[in-house]
Amino acid sequence: MTHQPHRRTVLAVLCGAVVRGAVATGAVVTGASAAAAAPASGAGGRVQLLYVREAGCPYCREWDLKIGTIYHKTPEARRAPLREIEKRDVPAAGLRLARPVRYTPTFVLLLDGAELGRIEGYPGEDFFWGRLDRLLEQLPADVTP
Repeated sequence: MTHQPHRRTVLAVLCGAVVRGAVATGAVVTGASAAAAAPASGAGGRVQLLYVREAGCPYCREWDLKIGTIYHKTPEARRAPLREIEKRDVPAAGLRLARPVRYTPTFVLLLDGAELGRIEGYPGEDFFWGRLDRLLEQLPADVTP
């Protein structure tokens, strides 16, 4: 019996997400197809680098100063344009993530709103660019932003 309140909460959240997805896309969703029919993303193109940040995060602030000011000028940005989002807004964004975002900053490579991979944290520029290069290698060759 102790698991029923948790199950009800999960069921309520899932039902709400399915209904929002069906309304937003004009689709009718039933049964097991609910997760597959969820909207890909609220905005942007096929490929995005989702930057999940949080107010007061010192590592986010450091990334903003060292990388954020130049990212839009890089070849990486042409392959995966940056989309910033607050951590609190991720659950309502309609994305298909492999797991919840727990740390900030987190950078999630998205293809049509579905996660291909992620970078958690920011210990410095070299770490970020190296990890981003490995993430971008996961994109199919014929995919454009």
